[in-house]
Amino acid sequence: MKQRIILIAISFLFLNFSFAGKSDLKKIEPPFWWTGMEIQELQLLVYGTDISENTVEINYPGVELLEKIKTENPNYLFLNLVISDKAKAGKFQINFKKKNKRIHSHEYELKERKEGSKHREGFSSSDVIYLIMPDRFSNGNPENDDMPGMLEKANRKDPNGRHGGDIKGIANQIDYFKDLGITALWLNPVFENNMPKYSYHGYAITDFYKVDPRFGSNEDYKKLIDDCHKNGIKMIKDMVFNHCGLGHWWMENLPQQDWIHQFPEFTRSNYRGGTVTDPYVSEYDKTKMLSGWFDTSMPDLNQKNELLANYLIQNSIWWIEYAGLNGIRMDTYPYSYKEFMADWMQRINTEYPNFNVVGESWLSSTSAVAYWQENANNRDGYKSHLPSVFDFPLMFAIGHAFTENNTWDKGIVRLYDALGQDFLYGNPNELVVFADNHDTDRFFTKIDENYDDFKNAMTFLLTIRGIPLIYYGTEILMTGYENRGHGDIRKDFPGGWKGDKNNAFTKEGRNHKQNDAFRFLKKLLNYRINNEVLQSGKLVHFIPENGVYVYFRYNDECAVMVIISNNDELIKLNTERYSEILKNYSTGTNILNGQKINDLGNISITPKSSMVVELEKF
Repeated sequence: MKQRIILIAISFLFLNFSFAGKSDLKKIEPPFWWTGMEIQELQLLVYGTDISENTVEINYPGVELLEKIKTENPNYLFLNLVISDKAKAGKFQINFKKKNKRIHSHEYELKERKEGSKHREGFSSSDVIYLIMPDRFSNGNPENDDMPGMLEKANRKDPNGRHGGDIKGIANQIDYFKDLGITALWLNPVFENNMPKYSYHGYAITDFYKVDPRFGSNEDYKKLIDDCHKNGIKMIKDMVFNHCGLGHWWMENLPQQDWIHQFPEFTRSNYRGGTVTDPYVSEYDKTKMLSGWFDTSMPDLNQKNELLANYLIQNSIWWIEYAGLNGIRMDTYPYSYKEFMADWMQRINTEYPNFNVVGESWLSSTSAVAYWQENANNRDGYKSHLPSVFDFPLMFAIGHAFTENNTWDKGIVRLYDALGQDFLYGNPNELVVFADNHDTDRFFTKIDENYDDFKNAMTFLLTIRGIPLIYYGTEILMTGYENRGHGDIRKDFPGGWKGDKNNAFTKEGRNHKQNDAFRFLKKLLNYRINNEVLQSGKLVHFIPENGVYVYFRYNDECAVMVIISNNDELIKLNTERYSEILKNYSTGTNILNGQKINDLGNISITPKSSMVVELEKF
């Protein structure tokens, strides 16, 4: 029995497959493609009134029309092309005919693939990622705050409304990123989100090939990335395969009824990502997890539909090639069918073997997160091919480690225990490590705004294994509670708007504590940029004693000793227990304050503080 969606107070006609008015050709996606791609097959989605009733002709050297796929909706047609090595960059006509009479003619372009595109460098443990919510960071072009055809208008007084931050505002702060020591940006989605309300976050996509005009244009986005690259900064694009926005253009006229998951009545996901890996899971729970909608405004996409699956894969490749991306952050990774996600990663790896993708697997246990990273030894044999995942278990540990009394299993020992589970991961050094993000309490709020705890946590974050992530505003001690609404944890960066009382992008616009925090992070970040051992060195750590955690990052040439005290008293270390590393070194320098340590057998650490000691050999 055909199913339909019933949403209270929402009506839309996506089961009505007819158009009124004059026949026309509305869309062809991808809008253009490239020669010289590793994968020569290209599938075009063609959308227009009764377009499937036409015959199709393409006459261009090196381009062959293999197959024309019709669906139950006559207004869609899918064209399978092969673009051989003989194809040259240029434009050609796709002719649509009925009874030998041309009805439509569309000029399609093949661009020449840029030299070196295949081997573009992805983000890695040599980078530090800075997470930005574009609408809340900086308004560089107030003229695009409200744009024709966009349903939601700017209202900075509404914490859940659009505030006007944009691509130009981010581009204006490239020098700020460089000064701080940032080498990669992750922007929350910049896709068009043409929804009536609560669309600033970018996760209710209404056009997968278009930047939201309130952020700028596709060209503005590409220029931002080019400018970042010129300044040694990589770009990570936030993408979503699990769902789209209810206002997506195809929702009024779906290509197929199973393009999205449909139920007799609105059915929400249970958000239980663990059901995907649970060997005892019921089909009911697993289906609700994978097929239920993320929200009433976010229809759940069905990646088992082969046409949709190919559409999403090609879209990601299109953006990598067009914009020159260095990475992708994939939202809600376990919510899509895992077999599809593995196929997607294999396609990406074929086209871009040095590229990187990090998946959001918001799960609390290390074993559950590790399942999704490539080379995990999964009992069911699943191979994800996904290079990176977010280290959520370590995030939870960081959130508790500095606010608890130190006991056998609480306090700073949480960090030690969390890292002790690394044997489950395929590659711990490819984990993205973080203390907070756009969906959690701000870290400074988590630790009750204790500045000493803040510095200890940031020391840990920037010296441990993995790829560190800093959420915008952390460097100026921004605060926010998630239970007050997402608007509270996604506040505007002060100084990003004309007329702001303070401009925290400048030293003069920050208070004393903010400047101290900025300097502290800047010192650590810039030290890490130039320190190979912190980026890729081995790790050895020692069980915390008296609330003091000591670990080393080292290779055959050098070593860095990190000491973090969660104790309220001065502690004199028993350094003899660290001799397996220290035996090769005579002195060191604490890079946080420049203090020289001439006797490594006599080290004391002040209450609630950290030391990052660059060791020197005999």
